[in-house]
Order: sequence, then C-alpha cells, then structure tokens
Amino acid sequence: MLPLVKSLCLYGLIPGDLLGTVSVGTTIPLTEELGCVLDAKGSILTLISHAFLHGSWFHIIANLWFLWIFGDNVEDAMGPVRFIAFYLLCVVAAATAQIMADPSTISPMVGASGAIGGVMGAYARLYPRAYVHVMIPIGFFITTAAIPAVYMLGYWFLIQLISALPAVGGLSGVAFWAHAGGFVAGLLLVGPMHRPDYLEQHERLESKKTAKYRL
Repeated sequence: MLPLVKSLCLYGLIPGDLLGTVSVGTTIPLTEELGCVLDAKGSILTLISHAFLHGSWFHIIANLWFLWIFGDNVEDAMGPVRFIAFYLLCVVAAATAQIMADPSTISPMVGASGAIGGVMGAYARLYPRAYVHVMIPIGFFITTAAIPAVYMLGYWFLIQLISALPAVGGLSGVAFWAHAGGFVAGLLLVGPMHRPDYLEQHERLESKKTAKYRL
C-alpha cells in the first residue's frame, strides 16, 4: 500500500499543488492511515506522468480496450512518431482542461482517459462514416448495432459534458473535463498532425479488406 500511495503523491496530478493554490503542509488523506503532505510546489512533469497511473485494473483495461479499438486507425493516418507526439499533447490538453475546471482541488488525478478521449476525437474526424459495433442490452437480451463513428463518439462527448456539470455529475471522482478536453484536443490536433498520404493508404487497404469479405 505504501508504494501505491507514494506513487500517487509523486506522480499523480494535483492541481492545487501544481498551481500553488493550496498551502504547504496541506495533507491529502488517501487511506485511513496514509496520505500526501504537500511540502513544495508540484512538479510540472505530473501533467504527463499522471496518465501512466491508474486507479484500478478495470480503469486501465477499459482505457486499453478503447485504445485498441480506435488507436491503430489513428496511428495509421499519422505514423508512429507523430502518433506518440499527438498522444502526449492530448494528455497535456486533457490535464489542462481539468485544472481549469477546478484549479484548487487536491484530489490526485490519474489515468489516460483524457488522452484516449483525444484518440476518439481524432477517429471521429478522420473516419466519421466508419461503423462502430456496439452492444445494446434489452432486458435480459443483448443485441448489437452498427453506428457511424461520428454519432457514437459525439454521443460519448455529450455525456462527458453533461456529467462534468456539478449539478449533474456531482462529486463522482471522475475527471469528466479531462475526457471532454482531450476529445476536443484530438479533434483539433489531428488536422495538422495527420498525413493525407497515410490516410489515403489506410482507406485503400480497408476498402480492399471490405471487398474481400464481400466475395
């Protein structure tokens, strides 16, 4: 437990600590016995390091699942080096959005959900007409539906915005503004950062796969 708490204190993003809006010596309780004591202004590196920590196995598996679904297609349109730069920029943009929403909070923020939101925003712009297969529970039964990416991801973005409103989301402990900020960053950054020739090549390969499946 001690290593976990220590990693949260050192590498989690604490807006009030980073901006110096809380007093030195403030204690952030994380368990009944352990917590963070703010002894100096937080490191700017936590703007990135927080994205490599997660609160639970479900948290990291869910993020990896969405990255697996959407990330490879976005990377195909950029190339690996640009994609890494794009991903890190989305991390910083998502963190900035959450900080602006609550600059004095002392709750450590961890997780890559904001960056994954950026990947989803990029996918929505690059492949708006691509179909995303989703599971829909109806009573005791589960069915599937194919929905255009722009509608499915747009709906996800709307949910994040609504949930971010204090009157609706409440104190959920989820960084909804980071999710929304990352999505907008991805939507904007993918324009100048993707390579049209890579995107054209990706779409050509996908068209060949589709034609092959139809035969």
